[in-house]
Amino acid sequence: MSDSIAPSFTPDYTPASHGHSVEQLSRPSLSYWQDAWIRLKQNTRAIISLYIVVSLALFTLAGPLLWQVDPALQDLNQISQAPSFPKRALLADPYERWQPIILDDFPREPETYVDVDLMPAPTGVQPLGEPTTQQIRLRWEPVVGAGGYSIYRNQHAPEGINDLGLPLATTLGGNEISYEDRLNLEQRDYYYSIVPTDGFDEANIYTTIKVLPTIAITRDEATQRGLIDADTEIQIGDPLSLRFHPFGTDYLGRDMLARLMQGARVSLFIGICAPFLFVMFGILYGGFAGYFGGQLDALLMRFADFVVALPFLLFMILFKIAFGIGPGESGVLPMLIALVLLGWPGTARLVRGQVLQIRNNGYIDAARLLGAKDSYLIIRHILPNTMGVILVTLTFAVPGAIFTEAFLSFIGMGVAPPTPSWGSMCNEGVKTMLSHPHELIFPATFISITVLAFNLLGDGLTEALDSRMRSR
Repeated sequence: MSDSIAPSFTPDYTPASHGHSVEQLSRPSLSYWQDAWIRLKQNTRAIISLYIVVSLALFTLAGPLLWQVDPALQDLNQISQAPSFPKRALLADPYERWQPIILDDFPREPETYVDVDLMPAPTGVQPLGEPTTQQIRLRWEPVVGAGGYSIYRNQHAPEGINDLGLPLATTLGGNEISYEDRLNLEQRDYYYSIVPTDGFDEANIYTTIKVLPTIAITRDEATQRGLIDADTEIQIGDPLSLRFHPFGTDYLGRDMLARLMQGARVSLFIGICAPFLFVMFGILYGGFAGYFGGQLDALLMRFADFVVALPFLLFMILFKIAFGIGPGESGVLPMLIALVLLGWPGTARLVRGQVLQIRNNGYIDAARLLGAKDSYLIIRHILPNTMGVILVTLTFAVPGAIFTEAFLSFIGMGVAPPTPSWGSMCNEGVKTMLSHPHELIFPATFISITVLAFNLLGDGLTEALDSRMRSR
């Protein structure tokens, strides 16, 4: 026989009463939970989901200790910034009121009428000074016959006269040949188009210039935001390192990573606390009904059926009114109460069915004959044998509660700004999803991953805790 194949058991020869040898097979004895853990480890999806759940817990609890950024702090120099490497800014002087360029030797209004369709495009369009996020100043050469100029701004190169973008202003004279833009400037490419007018109608010709502003920050702003100390020797025009936002910022310049961490505390608090409470109540309710049975069981289950028929959203609205929570205010407590009061019947039904099956087993009758009391039977036999169903029910209830919180916050009935939650962040991100998709993608991704991880973990626990699949 080859030595490469070894038996998985050790034969034990024990003398029998009649003098014959009996071969007994022995293997290590495993408890129910040890065997369930072995089967769970064999489920790759469930183990990966378990790691994800643990990582989410660390992200929620330990994350703010490592990433100590105030989630409410607004970085006005980096509004709606996508994830990127650390950026630098130039130290600039405080803003001073700017006087437009007006030519004294050029007529304000044309001396002779010139057909607007025959006007040439403006020439010499160029920025004045260093374009920054503090201001962008443009100038151009005057157009003969012009009674003014219309200035447009776009975020892409215009494809025609009808694609010039946002109208910024119209000068009131042909001799005013400059413009200053200070409207929500970011570090991105801007396309400015200058269109001559006769004072009423615009020409069908224009000149476009591309401008990329540099991030600028004043000394006072840099000191206030902790980028430099008050006594730091630094000159105007020197570069500064801005705060790093690995997940970008939202529409108010708040750090997305810090807000995701704080939002995880709110979302997971509701998603775990509410299921834990209503599952515990469902265990007591269903266990009591299933153990004692009879008419009491029928009465309790009919009440559970009645609770199932109650509309959750209606009760959520009623609880908000009862607690005096108006529009735009966070309704975390009403949401928690509504979930607890209306979410327990499913758990009660499952536990009741399990208890009905267990209480008719032979070892329960044997324990009664030996004088065991109801409290002993429940604690020693009933509850341990229903723990598998309880854990699976709790695992599936968590993603349901998280999704409910996200949905209510998304429609404005749950967590309201400025308190972040993943649902409220999705509600804010939808408004800018076309121009700044990261504000929606990150919270939506966290919701999806969390819900999927808990569902796959619940599937794995269902198989692992099934006693019928226990290793022989």
